[in-house]
Amino acid sequence: MTTLQSVPALGTHPASGSLPSRAETREQLSRATYDLLVIGGGILGISTAWHAAQSGLRVALVDAGDFAGATSSASSKLLHGGLRYLQTGAVKLVAENHFERRAVSREVAPHLANPLTFYLPVYKGGPHGAAKLGAGVFAYSALSAFGDGVGHVISPAKAQRDVPELRTDNLKAVAVYGDDQMNDARMALMTVRAAVDAGAVVLNHAAVTGLRFTRGRVTGADLKDSADGTEFGVTARLVLNATGPWVDHLRKMEDPNAAPSIRLSKGAHLVLKRTRPWRAALATPIDKYRITFALPWEDMLLLGTTDEEYEGDPADVAVTEADTAQILDEAAFSIKDQQLSRDLITYSFAGLRVLPGGPGDTSKAKRETVVTEGRGGMLSVAGGKWTTFRHIGRTVMNKLAALPGHPLTEDMEPMNRLPRKLPLPGIANPNAVAHRLLIDGGTPGPRMAPDTARHLATHYGSLAFDIARLANESPELAERVHPDAPEIWAQVAYARDHEWAETADDVLRRRTTLTIRGLATDDVRAGVEKLLAEKD
Repeated sequence: MTTLQSVPALGTHPASGSLPSRAETREQLSRATYDLLVIGGGILGISTAWHAAQSGLRVALVDAGDFAGATSSASSKLLHGGLRYLQTGAVKLVAENHFERRAVSREVAPHLANPLTFYLPVYKGGPHGAAKLGAGVFAYSALSAFGDGVGHVISPAKAQRDVPELRTDNLKAVAVYGDDQMNDARMALMTVRAAVDAGAVVLNHAAVTGLRFTRGRVTGADLKDSADGTEFGVTARLVLNATGPWVDHLRKMEDPNAAPSIRLSKGAHLVLKRTRPWRAALATPIDKYRITFALPWEDMLLLGTTDEEYEGDPADVAVTEADTAQILDEAAFSIKDQQLSRDLITYSFAGLRVLPGGPGDTSKAKRETVVTEGRGGMLSVAGGKWTTFRHIGRTVMNKLAALPGHPLTEDMEPMNRLPRKLPLPGIANPNAVAHRLLIDGGTPGPRMAPDTARHLATHYGSLAFDIARLANESPELAERVHPDAPEIWAQVAYARDHEWAETADDVLRRRTTLTIRGLATDDVRAGVEKLLAEKD
């Protein structure tokens, strides 16, 4: 591992086209009047900012923490049609989800999403029979126009060849279907970049301390930069509250008497080292409504998720011992014990689903988007799911166009006149990018390792060539951050100069995979902090 003393000083290697400084961004935010101020840098707010900037609006986006720092980087990492929705007869919803899933994984971000085969095991005495699940996966694949093949049923022996840790005791059959997978934090960051490319001004780690009012209308926000304590403000014609689990907190800033509009459900996950290679994922029915996932992801195994009502402070959400026990117990229905040893756990995380307010079991609640308008004219939007993030952005924009008095319509390009499938930055065939990195990566610098080339290609697309260029110009940046991970130091420099990384967690948890691999050691963290501190 690169030692702390040998971490390169990057001040002598300024990257071309680096982001403006935080002070410059604050000045830009303070001196202009924006058409739309989006408060909240989760994928819902990011997608809205992207679509709003595309439509010609002057857009600002701020977040109290990091972009995708909460719920949006704590998902199950899936782009999926929602197989379980078929049970409730939501055929149209599944078809719409499939359309969005295919658009993202094939045309918008093929460099950030990858197809994943799912095995749905049918055990003796389980909640569903083989005939029912076979018909279900066939219908599911039909609703995606068979773009991922035809859903079918295979033998336990064939399934175990792809999933060697599959438990075969009392296993009757295995249903097969296809969906897609992603690194949610990387997808969110690329969408931020797309919003900025379209003209939006963004700043993370900037918390709202109060709302601004003009004649009773919300016309902006006062903020505090958590990086250095600087206070500043943003003025806007319209403010959008997209703060996820905190949406009602901001609504009470607008109106102290605002009634709760949402409820929260906690979803916990575990990340484990894999004992053997997996070539498919498991989706195991726990009861009539719930499925537990075992997903090969980032060379690891991702298990989850839980679904229980949460009433505490969203900032305090965490994985408990009860969560860990539940996830491992449920995974044991279909996975052999040796893969479920607690010694293999490298990381755990929990996020909060934002659900419409009301009674009932959270596991049965619809993942729908709720849009409300407050007494001061602030729009609040919450809920939804990762798969439909582009659709949510368009939905919010249509809501803006239909506001009474049409305050923004004259400045907006109608959504139906904009490209429906505008790609995210870096779009490229990741196999081609990895091939190029391997061939060109040794000129003039050190030759790139195959796992690093593949990692860069599937997390940055064609932007990986910018990172390779940094590594070639400064060979010390071509060294691995940790010997057991594919990441190199050039990614840390790139995160600092091009991806708004301000803290070590920004880099280790969301710009790279070092934390989820259990490799964010004290030395690694200190090295990352040293590089971040050298930003001009």
